[in-house]
Formats: sequence, C-alpha cells, structure tokens
Amino acid sequence: MNDTKISGKVSPQDVFSVSDEVNYLEPSQLAGFEKSFLQWKNAASRADSVRARGRMWLLFLLLRHSGARLGEVLALDDSCAFEAEGSVVCFGRTDRVRRVPLPDDLFSEITEVLESPMGCGLRGQFFHVDPGYFRRICYARGRECGLPKALACPRALRNTRAVELLRGGVPITVVKEILGQSSLNLTAGFQQFSQGEAASIVRTAQQAMCKQTSARNAFVGTVIDVERDSIMSQVVMETRTGVRISAVITTESQRNLKIVPGSPVIATIKAPLVNVLACDGLPAGSARNRLRATVLRATHSPVLSEVIGRLDDGTEVCALISAESAKNLAVESGDEVEFWFKALSVVLNTVQL
Repeated sequence: MNDTKISGKVSPQDVFSVSDEVNYLEPSQLAGFEKSFLQWKNAASRADSVRARGRMWLLFLLLRHSGARLGEVLALDDSCAFEAEGSVVCFGRTDRVRRVPLPDDLFSEITEVLESPMGCGLRGQFFHVDPGYFRRICYARGRECGLPKALACPRALRNTRAVELLRGGVPITVVKEILGQSSLNLTAGFQQFSQGEAASIVRTAQQAMCKQTSARNAFVGTVIDVERDSIMSQVVMETRTGVRISAVITTESQRNLKIVPGSPVIATIKAPLVNVLACDGLPAGSARNRLRATVLRATHSPVLSEVIGRLDDGTEVCALISAESAKNLAVESGDEVEFWFKALSVVLNTVQL
C-alpha cells in the first residue's frame, strides 16, 4: 500500500498491508476456491466417493476457518478434539492445548457428519488422510477456478485466515495465539504499515486519548533512541515536526510495551507538572524537556493560573502554575517563554498496530 494521507477515523485493520512474501487469498479468490471444492464434493455419486469427498470437504473447511497447519488437522483425534461449548476445536498436546473457535454452522456440520454412519466407522481418525493426496485435491480445485499452486494449498488457507482475522479487527497478539505461533515476528508479515498509515493511526489514537485523559499536553511521534539499565530506561521520541521529548520509565515497562527505536508513541504530560519560565536569563535546571513557545493566553484565579502557549510548529502546550508564580512572571499574551517539564513527568502511550 502506498504512503498516502488518510483523513477521518482510521483503524489499524482498515489500512494495513500484507508482506509480498505472504501468499493469501483475497475474498473473491477464496469464494471461488470454496465454490470449486463444494461443486467437486457434490458431484460424487458412488457411496465410497461421497464419503471420501465429504472428508476432503470438511478437512478443507477446517483448515480454512481454523488457520491451523495441515499436519495439526491431520493429527486430530476427532473423538475428543471438538468441544461443543464455544464450538471449539483443540490442537496440540494435553499439556499445551490451543483452543480455536469455529463458526457455529461449521461446528454443527462437522459434529453431524462425525455422528452419522459415514463418520462413525472412522471415529478418532476421520481427518487422518495422506497429506500429499489432499494437496493434489487442492491443486486440482485451484486449477478449476484459476488459482496457481501457491494459492491453492493449505499454507495459503492458513495465511488467508490470519489476514481475515486482522482485517476483522482481531488484535495481532490474539491472531498469534490462534495460529499457534511462538513469536510475533512470525505473525508480523501479515500486518504491515507505511509511515503515513502509522502516523494516521497514532493521530487518531491521540484524539481518542485526549478525550479519555486529564493530560492537557500530548505529542505524537516516533521513538528515536532508548537507553536503559537494569531499572530505568530513557526514551527519546521525536514528532514529525522535529520536537523532541525525553521520558524516563521503568525498564520493565519499556520491555512490556515493546518500546524500541521506530515505535510510534504518544507522550502526555499533565499541566500541573509543567513549569513556565521567561526566556531571558533562564536558570539552570534538571528538566530535560524545554519547549520555547509564544503565550496565547493566561487565565488567572486566586490560587492557580493556566498558561497556554504555542510552539513554532503550531502545537499548543498548557501549564498550571500558582497564581503567585504567574504574578511574579507577569506573563502576557505574545510573550516568549519556555515550558519546562521533567522526563519523569512524561507518560508514554504505545499504539498496538
């Protein structure tokens, strides 16, 4: 997908692209593949052919809707692999079972066949077929609907299910569990974003977060540097206009949030944690973040004063300072000031893409 501007509400599932290395079926191709398989299955006339093709059809549907590997489906013990509560099929060993929900109508079709005369004689090994034979059946059905081998195979069905779930809004971490993959690195190829798409998603998240948080200051950007020790991590992010914000968080949080260079983040700072100082004769201080701005307005009360400033890039910043400090500062609209805040005052929010 090209790097384009996206307006309005943007969700990750609406804009991601898929790696060129991933073979998967678009909805129209998948529909054609299913139709070809169903027609082949319904064309059987002899009893043995009806049974054999019925098994291949259910095997195809199970692969298509579970996202499982061919070997996992062929190894199923159908006498105990299906759980009626939740319409679930279970893959894996007894010490590590992966439960994958199936569409209710497919689950009903599978259980009906397994309990019928056609399935009773094969209980426990209904799906135990030769993998080469099944692949050949897939290739033949693919040729009938114009698909190349790379798309008419179990691997492509697995990939298609992953993309389908992601486009439906299922988080990538959940898709990873459904597929039974050991690492997100293996799943990442299914969902990729250009820089423009990532920026649009982050901006949308920022707007939503501003409605949900009391923090008056928010900066959208990308992590450019991470330094850490065993306890704390310093993270530097940069907005698209070049404003840099430093944050200090625990190393445990940095790891859990998977904050690394290149990660899109939103830095928020509550207004009471921001100080305002005149630009002339600025004192030395420990605050890592110093943003020069032009005062837009200052609103005073007997206790507090709210100072709103605008950076050169148009970003507005807000500080709540004591009325006495504001009086001593004598800040007025149009004054040049610096907004100061410590790195420890910055809260980093990640966006799950």
